[in-house]
Amino acid sequence: MKISELLSPAAVSADLRSKTKNEILSELTDVLRKVETGLDRDEVVRVLQERERLGSTGIGEGVAIPHGKLRRLDRLLISFGRCREGVDFDSMDGKPAHLFFLLVAPEESVGIHLKTLARISKLLKNPDVRQRLLDASEGSEIYRIIVEEENRL
Repeated sequence: MKISELLSPAAVSADLRSKTKNEILSELTDVLRKVETGLDRDEVVRVLQERERLGSTGIGEGVAIPHGKLRRLDRLLISFGRCREGVDFDSMDGKPAHLFFLLVAPEESVGIHLKTLARISKLLKNPDVRQRLLDASEGSEIYRIIVEEENRL
């Protein structure tokens, strides 16, 4: 399954304003709730924070992929956010994170959850893609870049 099939253009924010990891988790949840209004914000944030306590989802090179699982979901949900100033996300390389994919999966899912994480990691492994996402002027351009680059994978 492609990222672009799961990510709605309305669930992309080019201008996250948060300054801390917990604020980013909340803000990305709010971005997701623009398209998934039935989500319980507090429950999503709690699940994401629990996952972060197991180990940071900051994978380095300015990228973080916070994720978690919820009982009442019937499909994988994704939002994307960019924070130009960067946030300390306890990333493996010690650098601030600027690009964030948030994934929330059904509790019993394994395959699609892991495949999507791998696909996102592969997409953002390319330094040119990361730079294009950082340089994009707005959310619609970010979405277009994700679609274009994913089609090259």
